[in-house]
Formats: sequence, structure tokens, C-alpha cells
Amino acid sequence: MRILVMGGTWFLGKAVVESALSRGWVVTTFNRGRSGRDVAGVEVVHGDRTLREDLLKLAQHGPWDAVIDTSSSELSPREVGLAAGSLQDRAGRWVHISTVSVYEGWPHQPLTEKSPLLDCPADADASFGYTGEDGSPTQYGFQKAGGERAVAEAFDDSAVFLRPGVILGPGEYVGRLPWWLERAKRGGRILAPAPAEQLIQPVDVRDVARFALDQAVSSSGGGFNVTHPEGISFSGFLNECLAMTKSDGTPVWVDGNVLAEQGVKQWTELPLWRTHAGVWAVDSHRASEAGLRCRPIVETVRDTWKWWAEDGRPVNHPRWAEQGIAPEKEARILASL
Repeated sequence: MRILVMGGTWFLGKAVVESALSRGWVVTTFNRGRSGRDVAGVEVVHGDRTLREDLLKLAQHGPWDAVIDTSSSELSPREVGLAAGSLQDRAGRWVHISTVSVYEGWPHQPLTEKSPLLDCPADADASFGYTGEDGSPTQYGFQKAGGERAVAEAFDDSAVFLRPGVILGPGEYVGRLPWWLERAKRGGRILAPAPAEQLIQPVDVRDVARFALDQAVSSSGGGFNVTHPEGISFSGFLNECLAMTKSDGTPVWVDGNVLAEQGVKQWTELPLWRTHAGVWAVDSHRASEAGLRCRPIVETVRDTWKWWAEDGRPVNHPRWAEQGIAPEKEARILASL
């Protein structure tokens, strides 16, 4: 099996490469060579995927049985389409890492793969779309929906779209789980979003990588929601963080309305917390039937803590600075309860 990984040097892209090599596959990676080290054992092609001449040079290294695209999050649909169109005669399938943000109803409504998508043309530039007053829909969601359409136009039934919600695990560049681990380690009274029994659906990066590779050899196409089918309660998640860091911290569960009144930003100041009804109601039965297997969250927490203690921050990424409430603000809120 010969595959091309767009990206391939950090977090999901790196996990895809490592998993593919463990299967004995032949792997080519294509990236700019700026964000991380290339994994040993791959054929490395450096270039800019937004430049046609670089893509034409890349195409000469093919053909491949499949392309797995892990690096389109900041690209316009037009740019995604440029890559897909340039490689459509050099690859049998295209596995595209997308997002649940492509759905019209996210995060307000429960979702399945049959839920309607945001409407964005395949040739849209980076200015297309908007972000709603309440934070949904997002311009990012429109852009990703347009990217899916661009890939579908090039690869038709051989296009696969993986739509994760939140991906956690070793090498995480956003910093959600590392922040909770550090906060647990610090101990004391910990501000936590009620209800404690709220189920969340983060999925481990290694499980997403394995599923992406499985889809590279599958004959099915279309969209798959990639979320933890069972989920874990927020209290269970936080308890695992406390246990892993050997902390004596005590969660103080505070109603979401109170947190909002105190000006706590959802999704970032308390990572993974959001009050919208559909944010953690994403059905992933189709992916499960196609072979998605999600490990227990304790393994994700354990391995992320090990990586964090040994290696630390993977790449310099602007989203890292958004995660976590300032200690002074947290202390002020806790004192006011």
C-alpha cells in the first residue's frame, strides 16, 4: 500500500504516518518543512500545496493508492480543490480530515451523517462565509464544507470525509488536555462546569489515525462522524486528570449560567465546556460500523501526561494561548460562590 500524507509531521499527521509505517506501508509526506520533523522512514517532499508548480512536482512522485489530507484546516476551498484536482489522476482515494463544524446544526442540534451541511462553493476563497452572533455557524465551518465539496468534485465516490469533534492525545497542539492536566496538578479548589455527569465525546488522535488508514483501503465513501461513541462524563474526565497527576485537587461544580454571568468563555477558558445542546450529541454509529474503535479516556490521559512530562509543547501554535482560565479570575469566581 502506497499512500501520500498531506502534512505528516505533527499530531494527527504524524500519528497517521507512524501507524502506516507500522503496517508496512510505503509513505510519502508533503509539507513545507516548517512545523515539525519528518518521521524517519518516509519519502519526504517539501513544497507549498497552494502553488500549482509545487503540486505538479509532487505528482511526479506518485502514483499512490490513497491520499490522506491532514493539513487543510487553514485553507480555502479553492486551495483544497487545487491540490485534489492536481492529484486526482495520481491517487485512487482521498481521505479528507474535516470537522463537525461543517453541519448546519452544530453545535445546537444532535447530528448524524444525514444532517444538512453548510453551503459553500467548491471554488470559494478565504473570505466566504460568516460567524454567527452566538458563535455558530462559523466561517471555519463554511470553509471546511466548501473544502469537502472541492474534494468530492475531484474524487467523487472515492472521497472520504472524517468529521471529528475534539481530538486529544499525545502531541496535541491546541492544548486542551495539557491545560486540564496542569490545572489538576496544581490542586486546590478547581472550577468545573456543571453538570458533572455531562457526557463529552473526545477521541484519541491514534484512533482517528487508525480509522483514516482503514478508510484508505476501504471501498466505501462519504462522511463519517468521528467521535467517541460511548463518551465519558466530565467528572470522569477530570477525575482521570487528578489521578494521573496524583493531585489532591477538589472540583467545584458550578452551573453554566453562573459561569456565563461571571464572564467565563465557553470552549476555551474551561476547555471542552460548552452549553449548546448538540455539541456532544454527534452520532458516530456509521464510523463504528466501519471499524472505528475508541480507547478508554484513561489511556488518552495517561499517554498525554507521559508525553507532556517528557517532551512538552509540540509546535508553536496560536490556539495554545487561548486555552485556560487565568488563576486570578478562577480564584475570584470561586471566592464569590
